[in-house]
Amino acid sequence: DRGSQYASAQYQALLTSHGFICSMSRKGNCWDNAVAERFFLNLKMERVWQRQYANHAEAKIDIAAYIVGFYNNERLHSVLGNLPPSVYERNMAAKKPIAVSEFT
Repeated sequence: DRGSQYASAQYQALLTSHGFICSMSRKGNCWDNAVAERFFLNLKMERVWQRQYANHAEAKIDIAAYIVGFYNNERLHSVLGNLPPSVYERNMAAKKPIAVSEFT
């Protein structure tokens, strides 16, 4: 994300002062991190913007509970055949691998 708040000199200096190295995609290329961008958009739309948190600790607990309890275990994902990620992963782990060549 090359949002102005992340690209600003002040923010970059803050990162550097704490020993962080900033990594951003190329300017104008929103597809570099499309999966993460979509996840965070869903998180904001489905949870964060629907709540008012008293403090960061409350937000952290609620968001973690949303991800672990709902997003991974109940929320249906069309790209996974309308299964929650935990069910899809369990199904994939139960399948026997297939040989795609004699070298595998």
